[in-house]
Amino acid sequence: MAKLLSIRDLKIDIPKEAKILADKMLKDLENSKRPVLEAVKTTLDNSFYNSKVGYLTPGDKKVRTELNVSSVQKLARVVFMLEIILRNLDIGSVNTKRELYYICKGLIKGDKRYKPLDFEDQSESDSIIDFIGDMLEVYREELNCFANDRGGQTYSQQLVVTETLPDGEKATIDLSTLGTSPFQPKNRPQSLKLKVKKKVDFCLIVESEGTANTLVTMGFTKRNNCILLGAQGVPSNAVRGWCKLIQEELEVPLYFFGDLDAYTMQNIFRTLKAGSAASLIRNADFSAPEVKFLGVLPDDVKRYDLPHYKVKESDPAEARALKKAKDALDNDPFFLDKKNKGLADICRWLLKEKIRCEQQSFFSVDPKDPIKTEKIILEKIKRGSYV
Repeated sequence: MAKLLSIRDLKIDIPKEAKILADKMLKDLENSKRPVLEAVKTTLDNSFYNSKVGYLTPGDKKVRTELNVSSVQKLARVVFMLEIILRNLDIGSVNTKRELYYICKGLIKGDKRYKPLDFEDQSESDSIIDFIGDMLEVYREELNCFANDRGGQTYSQQLVVTETLPDGEKATIDLSTLGTSPFQPKNRPQSLKLKVKKKVDFCLIVESEGTANTLVTMGFTKRNNCILLGAQGVPSNAVRGWCKLIQEELEVPLYFFGDLDAYTMQNIFRTLKAGSAASLIRNADFSAPEVKFLGVLPDDVKRYDLPHYKVKESDPAEARALKKAKDALDNDPFFLDKKNKGLADICRWLLKEKIRCEQQSFFSVDPKDPIKTEKIILEKIKRGSYV
């Protein structure tokens, strides 16, 4: 298994590595050899799970692209995009993937020699950017390419965040001064430093941003020394990196509060806890291996008499989620590892029972008590009702 280093351990000289790569391509062409580009294969069949580190890591398989009639456009696009990225690194400019797509369109429009490189749609340029990252084994953020910040809205009366800005200046944010407004984490967690004014007992990660907002508005962070954040569905890079930072710097227990269904287990919770196959080279800094699944648990459905409903296998989305869950149990190294047997057992239960129970169902337990869901969450944490 390839050893994966965190960006906190190793800083790659991207311009230097890019020059070595370009020089080799040029030398191969001059010697009438076909240039070859190789990148880490970011798929499940090249993924390993090591319970000691707690996230998916890449194996030795590579995606190999050799210059030929069918690949000449891809190789030329890689060089074209790499030149744009290197210019951004040189001048300190940053862009999203969509902006880079339009930068490419602008350059192609302005020089007819570039016309053969034109992209039909953004997905084509996105794949080139991903290939460059996997080829150089660097994070997209290290290429000054940032995703939109989504999810991770964070609330706390105890947390203070210091951010190092691009110009070296520092900004300090005391979350207790924001009222019911959240702190929005960024996709570059290494620029943030955390401290607490008072001991934090736990961090609660809520799948639904709306439910997180409800808990805060009803005083959850006032009554508890905690950090509460809304994941907003499948966790973005910002959410994953932010949770990892909280885990590392504060060493507090992390609990995930979300739906009981196949999609949540496979696509949301596993991605938060161990990363994904698509981001193998970045899981070291964009996963939170210590997070526990607080609920909804199968036992909660009976204990609290929670409303739930049958999964309709005639629904394409539900059918896909069940199929992915079965595939995960058979092939995903995360669910196959004995350390995660409890999570795998939940998936098996879902496949057998074919039901879905949402996190908001806890609000049905005592409709007259507006903080009953908070009481249940605290009760579950206290008695260790999590996986």
